[in-house]
Amino acid sequence: MEFRDLKAQYNNYKKEIDNRIEQVMMNSDFIGGKEVEILEERLADYVGVKHCITCANGTDALTLVLQAWGIGKGDAVFIPDFTFFATGEVVSYEGATPIFVDVDKNTFNIDSSDLEKKILEVIHNTDLIPKVIIPVDLFGLPADYNAIEDIAKKYNILVLEDGAQGFGGKIGNKVACSFGDAATTSFFPAKPLGCYGDGGAIFTNDDNLNDLIRSLKFHGKSDHKYNNVRIGMNSRLDTIQAAILNVKLDAFINHEFEDVNKVYEKYNKGLKNIVKVPIIPENFLSSFAQYTITLNSEDERNNLQKYLKEFDIPTNIYYPKPMHKQSAFGNLEMPQNKNTIELCKTVLSLPMHPYLTDSDINFVISKVKDFYNI
Repeated sequence: MEFRDLKAQYNNYKKEIDNRIEQVMMNSDFIGGKEVEILEERLADYVGVKHCITCANGTDALTLVLQAWGIGKGDAVFIPDFTFFATGEVVSYEGATPIFVDVDKNTFNIDSSDLEKKILEVIHNTDLIPKVIIPVDLFGLPADYNAIEDIAKKYNILVLEDGAQGFGGKIGNKVACSFGDAATTSFFPAKPLGCYGDGGAIFTNDDNLNDLIRSLKFHGKSDHKYNNVRIGMNSRLDTIQAAILNVKLDAFINHEFEDVNKVYEKYNKGLKNIVKVPIIPENFLSSFAQYTITLNSEDERNNLQKYLKEFDIPTNIYYPKPMHKQSAFGNLEMPQNKNTIELCKTVLSLPMHPYLTDSDINFVISKVKDFYNI
């Protein structure tokens, strides 16, 4: 059993993917080729925004937006304490200060009440200027942007949606990567929409931001690549990866998003009276980058993981350490985010992907039941 079965996906679309890659090779169209242009147009259309700018990876995507906004020393950027390191790393990389906000225990996403509390603490107790909120669509579920955007407007703060795990998720009819002032995603292979290497994208309705980021990602170029008007970086999506993503986007739209939600429903039905299963708020949809259960203690979590391993059932812990306890942030004031600390000790992610069979799902459920003698 695979935790995220990329082999099954490839076997399903091998002919289409191989043909698309072969065309790139035949055309020697490796950097900034037609496939990239097609992909950007399709992604913008799917998300429902004017512009999609592809880049080398999801971390660069966040970095490019912060650079375009001029975020740096003296600025406070609010991020969830329970997430992958990159969300905080890009803030420190730009010289700004990450402020770690606690999360909601049910959704795993940034807690809006603690967010406002942390903003007020920064305003009243520091010399930092609140500039950006970076909510993360953790495990595929969009953050509560209705509440977050209200807070952002109240304090005149920009919102950058980190949709690295959330591509395809929804709030009502609005799709992830369309929230806030700009949004980003990652095409890391295990993401809901992943390529066969690294890749990322930025989404915005702002024409000026679009133009600036396109310059920054290509060495600060202006009208052509040998006219450089600013210091930028080299962050481009390879044409081969774009070709792969164009095939995978069809699969994602046609059945994969629907199929992972069917897996979620089957897991929930079998596990809901045994462990705490993922909670998806009303009017929200998740793309389920992960299916994450919550146990009662660290020992229980670790023992269940060990037990499932005996039956070759792969599991992962996202995330075993809060952001504020990462030694790279050791010079910062450390908050006591109780929910985050508890979740880091009690969460466990089970196999989750669109190609998980009923037999596999039932096997996982049966072994969890066996662990609890049910």
